[in-house]
Amino acid sequence: MAHRSNRELEQVYAARSPDELAAAYAAWAAAYDRDTLAAGYCLPFQVLAWVSRYVRPDAGPLLDAGCGTGLSGPYLASLGYDRIAGLDFSEEMLKVAGSRNAYDDLKRATLGEVLPWQDNHFAAFFSTGVFTEGHAPASSLEELCRITRPGGIAIFTVRDTIFHSGGFGSTIEDLSGRGIWRRLEQSPPFRAFALDEPDVLVSAHVFEVLA
Repeated sequence: MAHRSNRELEQVYAARSPDELAAAYAAWAAAYDRDTLAAGYCLPFQVLAWVSRYVRPDAGPLLDAGCGTGLSGPYLASLGYDRIAGLDFSEEMLKVAGSRNAYDDLKRATLGEVLPWQDNHFAAFFSTGVFTEGHAPASSLEELCRITRPGGIAIFTVRDTIFHSGGFGSTIEDLSGRGIWRRLEQSPPFRAFALDEPDVLVSAHVFEVLA
């Protein structure tokens, strides 16, 4: 099973266009959970520590940005978060997420483009495993801040290999300098997979949205 997950993961990282990436996830959707969990993928669960640290269950709607198959949803619900939205660009992954009965709003949308929610809609957003090689651009962060209310919380992980080359460091500084948000926490790099892929490291970032 680990060999299969490695192969599928390589195909995802090797995608060179949105269409190629969508096709890779469409082919992987049915087996995604079993494959990634067999490899020890922990981000959908580890992020809940930061969510519960900074966001009250009754704070308002929460966005799972790049929710994939919705692994986080049932565990958020078990912690008392009952207003959870999700977005993903893969229709096949969203179908799996919908089957978990934990999300009250699921939309097909692409990070890096205009998102289908009004300004200041969410109390918080979180995004894990999405800011990685060949996936969502750093520019997605400003649009996610737009749909998050002032005083809301932004929680996301970034792959170490693209933090600077992908413009995440400069985007974070720009949003801070413009008063869009202020930093609350940054983790040291840690493994995204507990068993396989030891070189896949991410850092977690938490901000308060100001405007």
